[in-house]
Amino acid sequence: MDISPATNGVPSSREVEAVMGAADVLLRVVAHSVAEVEDVVSSPQLRVLVLIHSRGPQNLGGVAAELGVHASNATRICDRLVMAGLLERREDPADRRYIRLELSRKGRDLVDTVLEHRRQAIAEVVSRMPAGRRPALAAALEAFAAAAGGQGTSDGRFTLGAGI
Repeated sequence: MDISPATNGVPSSREVEAVMGAADVLLRVVAHSVAEVEDVVSSPQLRVLVLIHSRGPQNLGGVAAELGVHASNATRICDRLVMAGLLERREDPADRRYIRLELSRKGRDLVDTVLEHRRQAIAEVVSRMPAGRRPALAAALEAFAAAAGGQGTSDGRFTLGAGI
């Protein structure tokens, strides 16, 4: 494996492999949190709930665009979430032709539980790191998210930019 420093803006294989290793850990954390609720919601349904939790009320067009699916697929997913009591449909006060999808209390509680489990799992891993290295980790991951076009949220989550 090449461990030479990056040149001309091209990351070294060590840098890429380090991020790949971290991504593997993070994906396992996410997969475990999804598995905890798979008896309640599917992965696409959870994505919709997390989307609305992080960005606020959405219309079906926004949900379809975020999932990269046809509007009819987004409608079916959201219909199931409404029937499960996890989403609520409301008229959009700015334009009554549109329906806003909002989390119900039950939906908020589900997403809060999933995200809290993720935070606890990540905190457990980070706690095993030397305390002096943690600020550098946070700074590096913030820079990584920014480079990906990430948009931070109040609880530290981010959304990927259009280039990803």
